[in-house]
Amino acid sequence: MNVIELHESAWKSLQARRPKMPHALLLLGQRGLGKFDLARQFAASLLCEAPQDDGRACGRCLACNWYSQGNHPDFRLLQPEAFADEAEAEEGKKKASQQITIDQVRGLDEFLTVGTHRGGLRIVIVNPTEAMNRATANALLKTLEEPAPSTLFLMVSSDPMRLLPTIRSRCQVAPVPLPSAARAEAVLAAHGVADPGRWLALAGGAPGLALEWASSGQSGQGGDWLETLTRRLAAGRAVEPLALAGELEKAVKDSKGRLPLKAVVDGLQKWLVDLMLASNGLSIRYFLPQAATIAGLAAMIPPARLLQSYRTTVTRCREAEQPLNARLFLETLFLDYRALFAKDCR
Repeated sequence: MNVIELHESAWKSLQARRPKMPHALLLLGQRGLGKFDLARQFAASLLCEAPQDDGRACGRCLACNWYSQGNHPDFRLLQPEAFADEAEAEEGKKKASQQITIDQVRGLDEFLTVGTHRGGLRIVIVNPTEAMNRATANALLKTLEEPAPSTLFLMVSSDPMRLLPTIRSRCQVAPVPLPSAARAEAVLAAHGVADPGRWLALAGGAPGLALEWASSGQSGQGGDWLETLTRRLAAGRAVEPLALAGELEKAVKDSKGRLPLKAVVDGLQKWLVDLMLASNGLSIRYFLPQAATIAGLAAMIPPARLLQSYRTTVTRCREAEQPLNARLFLETLFLDYRALFAKDCR
């Protein structure tokens, strides 16, 4: 996905900062916009020794060669171990961390105290910035409070409210807005996504997330989990929570990390949003092909009960990052969904 063409206005805004670069930029936007790829492209353009007229890296100089191979001496990437390509789940292997650790932050000490190798900027990308506990965030804060010269931190976040206010206050914000639907659909179509409008709606307009969901929902890792979810949820009070939990737990395991449990909760959460919209006589936003089914289901559920279920699911979305038992977690999730249709309204 060409994030520069997709986010042309955001790219121009980043390039406009080059003459007077801050020590920390916070790239903000909803999940699935390609913010991390945009940050990497921007880092490449800043390290490049012969950037193009539009600011893009040339891809031919020594610095670009180092960067493309992942060994540029003036670049570091802080991200959870689980995000690395080689961190796929394996039998008998310790589960990769979903957090940026304090040791990773402390490992920057030597990097930040030596001079730059090419006389330019020293760049650190932190992705996602919210994947830090308080101790790790405080360790990074010390670095941001006393920034090393010629150093730029590119912080990427989809959930800025989970960041320490002191970290947010030390960064200049670089918003990454939603691209136009026409541009996003064209990008998805170029990647071979059938019916891109449907997947873009399901992803809330985020093309990266739409591409991810289209891949996993059509023929990607984890099987057709999204079709399983929507088909089962469409059964309403006849849904079989334990069977659905078992199918989706298997899909999560079979995906080898490519289908996170949180994506399943996200799918249910969006289904509930559409139910609430239909309950209020509004057009649904996400599951367009199931519009008629959702409208029928919404008529069976008391509005107050539906709102409470949505609020509970928001909390469950956070719990999904580190559940004690994935199967029990999913069973509870779908038992609560079936309870929406109970005749007893107490």
